[in-house]
Amino acid sequence: MRLSSLTYRRLALFRANKRGYWSFVIFLGLLLLSSFAELIANHKPICVSYQGRWHVPFLITYTDATFGGDMETEASFQDPVLLANIDREGWILWPPIRFDAQAVDYDMACPSPAPPSARHWLGTDDQGRDLAARLIYGFRTSAYFALALTGLSLVIGIFLGALQGYWGGWLDLLAQRATEIWSGLPIFYVLLILSGVMEPSLLWLLLIMTMFSWMGLSSVVRAEFLRARTLDYVKAARALGVPSLRIMRRHVLPNAIIATLTLIPFMLNGAISTLTSLDFLGMGLPPGSASLGEMVAQGKNNLHAPWLAITSFITMTVLLSLLIFIGEAARDAFDPRRAVTLTEHDA
Repeated sequence: MRLSSLTYRRLALFRANKRGYWSFVIFLGLLLLSSFAELIANHKPICVSYQGRWHVPFLITYTDATFGGDMETEASFQDPVLLANIDREGWILWPPIRFDAQAVDYDMACPSPAPPSARHWLGTDDQGRDLAARLIYGFRTSAYFALALTGLSLVIGIFLGALQGYWGGWLDLLAQRATEIWSGLPIFYVLLILSGVMEPSLLWLLLIMTMFSWMGLSSVVRAEFLRARTLDYVKAARALGVPSLRIMRRHVLPNAIIATLTLIPFMLNGAISTLTSLDFLGMGLPPGSASLGEMVAQGKNNLHAPWLAITSFITMTVLLSLLIFIGEAARDAFDPRRAVTLTEHDA
C-alpha cells in the first residue's frame, strides 16, 4: 500500500522530534528483548549436546535419565552430577542470566536480599530470586498487558464513539448518560471487591480494566464523528444513497483514528501505572508473579536493601518517560495546526 504525501510528512515530523523518535526505538528494542526473556534469563540451558544428540531444555522438559541419570523425574540442571555427565560427553549453552523469575538461589554466600554481584547483576529480592530476571519478565508482563488493554480499549471506544457521534439524537443522549454513570463507579473499589471473591489473574484483571478504560477514547471519537457528520462531503454521500456504514468506514473513521493515534502512548502509560499500583497494593497479579509493582513493594519492605528501590525507581522512570516522549512526538506530528519547516537533514 502506497503512503500519501501527508503520511510521509507526518512520519518525517515524528522522526524530526529526536527525543520522541529515539524513545520509540528504545522502547521497541526493550520490548523485543523482553519478548525473548527465556533466552536471556532462565534456570534451564538454551541448548545441550549430549552423546551427539541436541536438546533444548528451555522449550522441552527432559528427564534425568536423558543425561545419564537414574531417575525418570524432570532433570535439574543445578545438580552437579548431571552437569558432570554433560561435561564428559557433550557441552551446554547457558543464557546470560542463569535464573528465571521464579528460581530461588539456594547457594548464595550471604542472606537474602543479596546485593549486586557477578552472580546476580542487580542483586536478589528477599526470597533469593534474581532481580534482573524478575525485571525482564516483569517488564514483558507490564508492556504486553498495556498493549492488550490499549488495543481492547481502542476497539470498544472507537465503536461506541462512532455510533454516538454519527447518529446522535436519542442514541447519543442515552449513551452519554450511561457513560457518565459508568464512569462514576470507583474502579479500585470494584477491583478490591472482586479480588475477595475471585482468584487474581492477568485475564480477569485485563477484562475489568477494559470495562473502564474505553470511556476517554470514546469521547474523542464521538467528537470527531459529530464534527464530520456536518461536513459537505458526508452530506453529499448521504444524498447519493451511500450506506451509512460505508460512509463511516471510508470517510469519517480515518479522521477519527488519526485523533486517537496521539492518545495511544498516554494510554499505555496509564495502563502500566495502573497495573503497577494494583500489584503494589496486592490487588493485581497472583502472589509471586514477576511484576514492576511487586518490585516496588519489595523496595518498600526492604529499606535496608537500597538496590531494590533503586532498580524499581529507575525502571519505572525510564519506561514511563519513554512513553511520554513518544506521545509528545506523535501529538506534534499529527497536529494539523503545527507548521514545521523541515531542513534537508531532518527530512
